[in-house]
Order: sequence, then structure tokens, then C-alpha cells
Amino acid sequence: MLSVRQVSVRYGRSVRALQDVTFEVPDGQIVAVLGSNGAGKSTLLRAISGTLRLHRGALTGGQVVHDGTRIDRMDPAAIVRRGVVQVPEGRQIFTRMTVEENLRAGGLVTPAKRRAAARDRVFALFPQLAERAKQSGAVLSGGEQQMLAIGRALMCEPRVLLLDEPSLGLAPQLVSRIAGIITEINDGGTAVVLVEQNATMALRVAHRAVALEVGELRLSGTADELARSDDVQRLYLGGHAESEAEAAAAAEHRPRRPRLRVWSG
Repeated sequence: MLSVRQVSVRYGRSVRALQDVTFEVPDGQIVAVLGSNGAGKSTLLRAISGTLRLHRGALTGGQVVHDGTRIDRMDPAAIVRRGVVQVPEGRQIFTRMTVEENLRAGGLVTPAKRRAAARDRVFALFPQLAERAKQSGAVLSGGEQQMLAIGRALMCEPRVLLLDEPSLGLAPQLVSRIAGIITEINDGGTAVVLVEQNATMALRVAHRAVALEVGELRLSGTADELARSDDVQRLYLGGHAESEAEAAAAAEHRPRRPRLRVWSG
């Protein structure tokens, strides 16, 4: 579905953000991207969505391929029309517009005859948004704003959804809700690239995962394999492994994939 091939990115002339990053997003799967602040996670999503130049960044090597077509040289709007849609970090909704108007804006690339059905699917996924359809985005809670940001992206009928820190700043119970929503979206056939600092949540919902360190890919494998990796345990999970019951429950819905690969850069 989506292939990132030896992608390198710089900001300005001297700041290297990514170096030779390569990984695949299989059709209909969730791939989690782990890493600390400054690891290059958001830059990676910008490289995929074609928005690097809006942040004064540039692809200096490699390519991004979606469904057999190279997209890294396309305009961001063209990438959205192909079905690759990003939800940026920070719940960036139109606060002066109503919930319904935000969703309508998201559906502009969708054929008019399908927009009502797309909106109904969003409201079925987020009943709170249906109840607040006529209210301004500014009066929504943080969790509801995140739901609206995701719902607006879903109005584009994405084939690949790029989520940048969807749980950031949310209460634990809302983090669980967002995790469930990501799983529901994926169950509907949408592949997901999930950038998350909450590694525990990310690895529970993902099929596969990669870990970035200072712009380089260090680990890649199934979510279960990374969850059991000593490096991931130490750096992202606080050294606490899942219980056997939790691991077994999470593994039930994940296909078996190739063994963990360690990248030396």
C-alpha cells in the first residue's frame, strides 16, 4: 500500500532530520512509529503527505510510493486525492467553524454524492460530534477536538491515514477511546501510520512498528516483537513488559510477520 524507500530529509542547509529511512505499510494494517522528541517522527509524516516544504523542509534522497505510484513529488492536495491523508499533531481544527462545517471542509475532495454517507460514518464513529454538529469547534473539549480532527480526515475517505500524536495531552480514559477508534478505522479497511509517544498504546493497536532514533531507523518488526525488545522496553515502555495475558490478547488479532530486524544505520 505505502512504501518509504531510503528517505532523507533536511531543514535548511544543515539540519538533517531523516537519513535513509525505509519501511513498508501493508494494505489494511496499522504501523506504529516510535521515537523520542526530535527523532524525526513528524518529519516522516510530512515526507509522506508532501507537506515538508510548508515547514521549510526538503526531501534530499529516496522516495515515497503509494499503490505503485511515486508521490513524494506531488502536490499535497494531489496526495490527499489519492487517499493519503494526515491528521497533524495538536488538534488543528477550524475553531471558528461548527463541527458540521469542519467536516464539510474535510469532504471537499470527496465526490458530492458520497459526502453525506461519509459524514454519517463519522457521526456513527463519534456520536458526540453528531450531538454537537451545530456548535463551534472552539467550545469542544480537547478529546472532542481530536475526534473532530480525525473525523474531518475521514471525510476524505482515506486509504492511508497518517496520525500524528493523537493521544497527546488527553486523559487516560480518552487515550483508551482513541485507541479503540483507531482500531475501528482500521477494521473498516483503512491502513494507518500511527506516530505516538505513548508506546504502550501504539504497540497494542499496531500490527507492525518501527523505531526512529535521531532521524535513523533503528528497529523494525511486528508490534509484538518490538514490545518484547529490550531496547524498546528500556527506552519507551519504562522497562515493564506486558503480562502474558495482555500480550496474548493483543496478539490474537495480529498476523504473523518476519522477525525483528535491527538497523545499524
